[in-house]
Amino acid sequence: MRGMARNFAFGFAEKYLQAALALASSIILARLLSPSEIGVYSIAAVLTGLAQVFRDLGTGQLLVARRDLSRAEQRALLTISIAMGWGLALLVAGSADALAHFYRQPQLAQVLHILALNFVLVPFSSQVTALLRREMRAGALLRVSASYNATQFVATIALASNGSGPCALAWGSFAATLAGFLAGLFQQPAGMAWRPGLHGICALVRPGGLAVTSNAIDEVGVVAPDLVAGKLLGVQEVALLGKAQSVLSLFNQAVTSAVSPVVFPLFAKQAREGGDPLQAYIAAAACITALSWPFFLFAGLFAGPLVSLLYGQQWQGCVPLIRIMCGAAALYSMFNMARYLLLATGHIGEQARIDAIAVAGRLAILVPAGLAGLEWLAAAVALSLLLRSWLVLRCLRKLYGLEPAVLLRALRKSALATGAALAPAMLVLAAARNEAPGVLHLLAGGGAGALGWGLAIWLQQHPLAGFLRRTGWQP
Repeated sequence: MRGMARNFAFGFAEKYLQAALALASSIILARLLSPSEIGVYSIAAVLTGLAQVFRDLGTGQLLVARRDLSRAEQRALLTISIAMGWGLALLVAGSADALAHFYRQPQLAQVLHILALNFVLVPFSSQVTALLRREMRAGALLRVSASYNATQFVATIALASNGSGPCALAWGSFAATLAGFLAGLFQQPAGMAWRPGLHGICALVRPGGLAVTSNAIDEVGVVAPDLVAGKLLGVQEVALLGKAQSVLSLFNQAVTSAVSPVVFPLFAKQAREGGDPLQAYIAAAACITALSWPFFLFAGLFAGPLVSLLYGQQWQGCVPLIRIMCGAAALYSMFNMARYLLLATGHIGEQARIDAIAVAGRLAILVPAGLAGLEWLAAAVALSLLLRSWLVLRCLRKLYGLEPAVLLRALRKSALATGAALAPAMLVLAAARNEAPGVLHLLAGGGAGALGWGLAIWLQQHPLAGFLRRTGWQP
């Protein structure tokens, strides 16, 4: 158990470094680039992000979750990854001009051409990181991630300061991919297969295809709001929506993305060894909601000063969007580990079914909402998260017998900790009376809320407190 806590600690260190550099980069770039320039890159990023889902045909997940992994299978998975990655590089580069014409943004073509270069190197570096995750070598993953994120930060800021516009973000992304590839060469697991092979490739395509289908459907739902906003509203609206989502995604960068690389192999390991991954899922949900519920609700209460502090006054247009989406994001955080539970226990088809229904529902309301305006588009995003939450809960009940009452009892302490955090923060807002809350109110509310939250966590002996003790952290 202590070894698992150590892996979580390394995972948090990796993602906190990533989140800190991403946040610092976002704060600086918000002042170096205009909303329109950031909007152009945002469209390119969501388009290539959608292509990234197909890039390895699910080979990364297979490398982590497969019960027995031979060297021949490693070589076959590398072949699949190279074929998909290089094929997508050609597709993105070849369609760049047409996409730029579709969105009426000439700069989009150049940005897409640069981002296409990433697909050439990623097949190799992704194999290294997947095998490191299978072996749960969190320290090596931390070193690779640090190389990637530090390079991206330095390159992007330097190029943006030099007047490169949206291309600064694209070149920064490629520089980071190159740095991650080189770091992976030094951290590669013993017996890493660098030579492609064809033996057994057919047996791997089907499960990989199911995994990538699920991920692709989910990614369509993720990028759809930006694509709809880009076409119906404009690049500035894309940037505002992106900034609102980036505020809410701070939690995912700092917590969820740190937990998921450790939780997925943990679920897979317990499934391989005949354990009970559902109990691990419930424990993970309790720890995550103790952090996510206060974060999202606090972000909604103090959205104005939070945006001013992070991005400046020119981004105040995203404040209403944050308030619309924060409640639904808090609710869905109960279920954001369910994907890894389903994949680790072999229920890839069920995950694909959830994604298909949820994305179909989201697409059905996004276009009419986009026609009505940006705030309606944010409301559609929030409504689609509620739909996905219901679908996941229904699936967990059917497959694992998880009753809603059992889950809610496990999260009761998280709810009390959230109340203890929000009560003093709301008193700070009440003391402001008719005055618009500013950065000082944000800091006072955050400090008072953190104190109330910490006391509630330790006095209740929340599962999160036990985890912190196992990592050696004391109050």
